[in-house]
Amino acid sequence: MKNFNLSAIAFAIGLIFSASAMAESMTKNQYKSHVKSIETEYKVDKARCDSLAGNTNDICVAVAKGKKNAAKAELEANYKPSVKTRYDANIAKANADYSVAIEKCDGKAGNDKDICVKEAKAAKVHQIADAKTRMKSQKANAEAIETSGDAQAVANEKSGDANATAVETKADARKDATIEKRDADYAVAKQKCDALAGSVKDKCISDAKLHFGQ
Repeated sequence: MKNFNLSAIAFAIGLIFSASAMAESMTKNQYKSHVKSIETEYKVDKARCDSLAGNTNDICVAVAKGKKNAAKAELEANYKPSVKTRYDANIAKANADYSVAIEKCDGKAGNDKDICVKEAKAAKVHQIADAKTRMKSQKANAEAIETSGDAQAVANEKSGDANATAVETKADARKDATIEKRDADYAVAKQKCDALAGSVKDKCISDAKLHFGQ
C-alpha cells in the first residue's frame, strides 16, 4: 500500500522532532505536552485505519503504532540525552520498520513470503547492529576521554593506552556488526535458493555460502 510505506515513519518523526522544533533542553511540562501530542496523533492515525480492511488495515495500524513508539523513544532521547536513550530510539525505529515490513509480507504467499520475512529480519539485524556499533563506539570514546583526563595527572602515557583501548573496542564492535549482518544476508540468499530445484539449487546454496563465508 503506497500511502503506508516505511518512509512514512521516518518522515513523520522528522517533522515532529526536527532540529528547529526541539530545544536543546526540555522542561518537564514540554515533555508531557509532546507525549500528549504523540498520543493524539496516534489516535488520529489509528482512526484513519478503521476505514481499511484486511492486510491494508494491518499495515496501516503497524505504521501508526511504529510511528508512535519511535516518536516516544526519540522524545525520550531528546528529554534525557544519553548513549542509552539514543540507542533505545534507534532500536524503536528498527522495530517499527520491522513491524510494518512483516505486515506487508502477509500479503504474499509461499517462498515469496518466506523471502520477504527473511529480508525484513535482515534489515532489522542491520539496523540493530549499526545501533550497537554506535553505542559501543560512543561509550568507548567517553571512557577514553575520562581515562585520559585522569591519567594526565599521573602519567601521560596512560592517555595513549586509553585511546588504544577505545580504538580496539570500536574495531571489535564493527567486526561483530559485520558478522551479524553477513549471517542475516546469507539467510535471505539461502531462502531465495529454495525457489530452485536440483543442481541449480545446490549451486545457488554453494555460491551463497562462498559469498557470505559460511
